[in-house]
Amino acid sequence: MEARDVMTTPVVTVSPDTPVHEIASLMVTRRISAVPVIDAAGKLAGIVSEGDLVRHVGAHTGSRHSWWLTWFAQRDDLAAEYTKSHGRTAADVMTRKVVTATESTPLDRIATLLERHRIKRVPVVRRGKVVGVVSRANLLHGLVAQRPAARPASVKDQDLRTRIAAELDRAGIDRAYVNVVVSNGSVELWGAVDNDTQRRAVALAAQNAKGVKRVVNNVAILPIALRGGAI
Repeated sequence: MEARDVMTTPVVTVSPDTPVHEIASLMVTRRISAVPVIDAAGKLAGIVSEGDLVRHVGAHTGSRHSWWLTWFAQRDDLAAEYTKSHGRTAADVMTRKVVTATESTPLDRIATLLERHRIKRVPVVRRGKVVGVVSRANLLHGLVAQRPAARPASVKDQDLRTRIAAELDRAGIDRAYVNVVVSNGSVELWGAVDNDTQRRAVALAAQNAKGVKRVVNNVAILPIALRGGAI
């Protein structure tokens, strides 16, 4: 299987001038742990993760460098860290060297990237533009759906995924929270929704897509405290 078979779409993004407090609010309300930063040309400029925001918060809690760290640190390093920890916009706090994948990157290669760089997700890009995101959870979904003798996803499987996405849109389901994995006509549904009505709608959307052989609905219902981003 490849990135295109499990990636989450559409992708929630921000611009370089988005204020930090708006990014934090967006990540809470959308229940995501990172957002790609897209420049005026629509290209990937960086990514803001929970880790970036935690460093920002830490700078305002009174923490300071120990004297020996400050003594040996290079001025440019300290300046860069100050900007990242005290910055006001995405451009200030984002990680600029982003590890990415393409739609045809095999899942085992993505797993290696996540492990090697100690990251939780990779943006999927096409000619510099973000078309999806593959997270650790997406990888697990792909592994569950994949059979021991499974071959790369066929064109038909990709078509089925597109049809199901269209049905989810018709049902009013936010696809940012639901992942669809198709393998040889069998569909695995993952993610979380607010209530049982939405959960049933997700299953029906998959069942109504022409060509689907089997549907396994693993979608969970969020606890009341987490619905609508109220954490």
